[in-house]
Amino acid sequence: MRRFLRPGHDPVRERLKRDLFQFNKTVEHGFPHQPSALGYSPFLRLMAIGTRSGAIKLYGAPGVEFMGLHEENNTVMQIHFIPDQCQLVTLLDDNSLHLWSLKQQGGASELREEHRFTLKGPPGSPPSATQVTAVLPHSSREVLYLGTESGSIFVAELPWLRVLEGRTISPEAVLQRIPEDNCNRRSCELVEALQEHPKNPDQILIGYSRGLIVLWDLQSNQATQHFLGSQQLENLYWQRDGSKFISCHYDGSYTQWPVSSDNKQSEPLENTVPYGPFPCKAISKIYWQTTKNGLPYIIFQGGMPRASYGDRHSISVIHGSQQTAFDFTSRVIDFFIIFSSDPAAEFDDPSALVALAEEELVVIDLKSAGWPAVHPPYLASLHCSAITCSHHVSNIPLKLWERIISAGSKQNMHYSSMPWPIDGGTNIAPDPPQRDLLLTGHEDGTVRFWDASGVCLHLLYKLSTVRVFLTDADPNDNMNTLGEDEWPPLRKVGTFDPYSDDPRLGIQKIYLCKYSGYLAVAGTAGQVLVMELNDEDAEHVVDHAEADLLQDQEGYRWKGHEKLKTRDGPVRFEAGFQPFVLVQCQPPAVVTSLALHSEWKLVAFGTSHGFGLFDHQQKRLVFVKCTLHPSDQLALEGPLSRVKSLKKSLRQSFRRIRRSRVSSRKRRGAAGNASEEMELAPVQRKIEARSAEDSFTGFVRTLYFADTFLRDSSRHCPSLWAGTNGGTVYAFCLRVPPAERRMDEPVRAEQAKEIQLMHRAPVVGILVLDGRSTPLPEPLEVAHDLSKSPDMQGSHQLLVVSEEQFKVFTLPKVSSKLKLKLTALEGCRVRKVTVANFGSCKTDDYSENDLAVLTNLGDIQIISLPFLKLQIRYPCIRKEDVSGIASCVFTKYGQGFYLISPSEFERFSLSTKWLVEPRCIVDMPEVTSNNHMHNKSGTENAARKSRGSGKSPGDCEEEDEGKSGRLMEHALLNDEKVLKEIQSTLEGGRGSFAERNSARSPLGHGLSNGGAD
Repeated sequence: MRRFLRPGHDPVRERLKRDLFQFNKTVEHGFPHQPSALGYSPFLRLMAIGTRSGAIKLYGAPGVEFMGLHEENNTVMQIHFIPDQCQLVTLLDDNSLHLWSLKQQGGASELREEHRFTLKGPPGSPPSATQVTAVLPHSSREVLYLGTESGSIFVAELPWLRVLEGRTISPEAVLQRIPEDNCNRRSCELVEALQEHPKNPDQILIGYSRGLIVLWDLQSNQATQHFLGSQQLENLYWQRDGSKFISCHYDGSYTQWPVSSDNKQSEPLENTVPYGPFPCKAISKIYWQTTKNGLPYIIFQGGMPRASYGDRHSISVIHGSQQTAFDFTSRVIDFFIIFSSDPAAEFDDPSALVALAEEELVVIDLKSAGWPAVHPPYLASLHCSAITCSHHVSNIPLKLWERIISAGSKQNMHYSSMPWPIDGGTNIAPDPPQRDLLLTGHEDGTVRFWDASGVCLHLLYKLSTVRVFLTDADPNDNMNTLGEDEWPPLRKVGTFDPYSDDPRLGIQKIYLCKYSGYLAVAGTAGQVLVMELNDEDAEHVVDHAEADLLQDQEGYRWKGHEKLKTRDGPVRFEAGFQPFVLVQCQPPAVVTSLALHSEWKLVAFGTSHGFGLFDHQQKRLVFVKCTLHPSDQLALEGPLSRVKSLKKSLRQSFRRIRRSRVSSRKRRGAAGNASEEMELAPVQRKIEARSAEDSFTGFVRTLYFADTFLRDSSRHCPSLWAGTNGGTVYAFCLRVPPAERRMDEPVRAEQAKEIQLMHRAPVVGILVLDGRSTPLPEPLEVAHDLSKSPDMQGSHQLLVVSEEQFKVFTLPKVSSKLKLKLTALEGCRVRKVTVANFGSCKTDDYSENDLAVLTNLGDIQIISLPFLKLQIRYPCIRKEDVSGIASCVFTKYGQGFYLISPSEFERFSLSTKWLVEPRCIVDMPEVTSNNHMHNKSGTENAARKSRGSGKSPGDCEEEDEGKSGRLMEHALLNDEKVLKEIQSTLEGGRGSFAERNSARSPLGHGLSNGGAD
């Protein structure tokens, strides 16, 4: 039997791999890319956001998240929740309507698409005849009213979305009840707004674009009252008691109208241009909210004076003598007000304003004095300044965690203490097993600390490096200061600010030691800052040191940007991480690699010119090493230089062509000799060796500290390893004085080894394995009893990961022992690599360390240590998504993050044991007999593309295909093939009674009274 098994096939190992590895895309962190619509359900207390790519996301209490994707990937134009139901309707820009439901399955709720429908007119009619412009879900929960460009209002039956032909409200029927001298046919074109009477569900208010407003009685099917506005209508809003309504208009005015029982044209009670008398922009939406003290809240979007403030994005709040225009840095998509939803309540009593802008969500507390903003627990604007790098730290000690939170709370004093007002649903996911930090570096010189432990990515603390340097902007400037007589009364809100004072401030590398609290941050202009955590504000001088990486070599001239100028004298820093030393690389090129060893008090840094080692305890430079090749002229131009040598680029291209021709002739000449070799390895691709003359060979890609055997096998010593873009590995022996003489004796370094890889492929990772073939622990990890002491008895091994292969060397002789050719066999190149610990979901007693590798094709491969055997491969990121691949960061326990847009991280898991995903439930309302909620009718795609629930981390028995049935990826990352795979998986993975019925019912049809139509 054994002879029929494939070579290397081990059934026991295969079962173990199923217990260890499983790929899932679990949750999207951050702010949805290109939002286009907003909806809110006071009944469910859930908010919905639609995007231009056809995604729809629901949010409630922290941890309550659902996501769905329209098959068409069209822009979501409108979102409307069905009153008192777990259902909502979306309108897309292709004029299709989609009904979504929150269904409970497996103990958690899921968002599913139930029906879709496109309104079609009679043959030969223009598209505008049925182009939907306004949607009104009626409180009866039985019908939708659909206003169109032609002025007709169609009635669609719920939940099947079928048009009830006999109930259409035509423009002709409306005009019959209106005097001819007041209106003509064009007055009833384009329905702009539909609003149901708050006290009488048999009456709806119809607003037409040209200013005509009609109160329509649904029982008698006639207009009971009409109102003539002199300006183009934008929107309508009923007052709570139904005695008045308010309309807003294109000229920046709003008008209050009385509603009476007699069938007469009403005159307006009040017409106001709040920011007149000069021409103003349109007021696109308005609320009139009543309060107990008698003074209403008038809240509207737009209306700014065209000439002076026409470019502002604002929402104004007026309450008595108080008036504020909240000024957003990006376009406002929509907003809603959270107020008392109790029908028996006499007043609205608004509590919060929720505004969706193009780049962020802003919530304003209307109950507190001054109307402060509320700190959001999710939907963070990750890209408030563009993200330039990321760094993840797992299992943060509690003391450090509390100190970071304490520093962050002092920064959030200006936020409201109001509890988060959107609190629908219940989070039933298990508590995170540990505290994780995700650090993001930004273009404006800030580092943000995010709580990445659970589903919600929550901002804990923001660190700014700007105070160390002299910039054009004063950090003490307050953008919100306004004079008392300032008009309009603008007040800046939100955190999105994409403009950087100086691109040289950008953060490129971050390294945090969770045990000592030391933080190293490196930037675009060669600046390396070492910081420590201080719980109090402090004022001190930041020590400076320069590292000349060119070592005064002649013939080199830096053509890039200058270094940042530093502040003289003491600098005041707020509580948190405070820099105590600045190392400035010369030339001031981008820092490309960074390593910190907090036990030895050393920091290593590398650029495109070389690398250096700095003793941050003695504040002394230990050594620098220039890695620049004579041909590396491009390395001297800098990333911000616009001058590129076209001649040099062409010359290098021709050289490569010439070399490839010469080498191909040599190969043809030696074909006979190589025939045996080709037979032995027929699947290997021929990889051309890279020339030392290629640009950026001195670019330092990775730095690594290790306590290992470098000189001989009897004594181990501290060492520093560096890998370059040209395939060179440098190893330096370090002599670190003992603790009692640490401040008296200098740290000494001596180069011990230099390894040149044959193909000169860039080195992207270096790792030392101890005598048990286990990666060496992190600095101070053993001292905190969180790791076993490394085995110093057996021989150590060096693993060098280049873009093309993995190679194991013995130490200290550095002789080749084992290698895995990735590019030659797979045709891909390594982009990211890290050691991850994978635990079994079946038992707590077994775990192993493996390499998690991301390639330039977007695949993730797991490779075993120390034997370098490929365990499993998963497609993760599209190979065209270069920025997504470049932004990927792995965690220590087999999870990862990568940017799917400038504002969103996709979180994924490679482990069966460590899984963070939404798992929540929304309680269903009481079902009445007239809303047909008991009929679980659907389509064959009823469960298509939904996310919002999952299994617990221990439930890993299901296959990967079944798991992917509950997960879906953002539209930006899907191609047609993947969508079809997900759809077929979902259709095969959920065999509920509803779906078995839906497979037999055509799209747009449903069940009536428990039977088929």
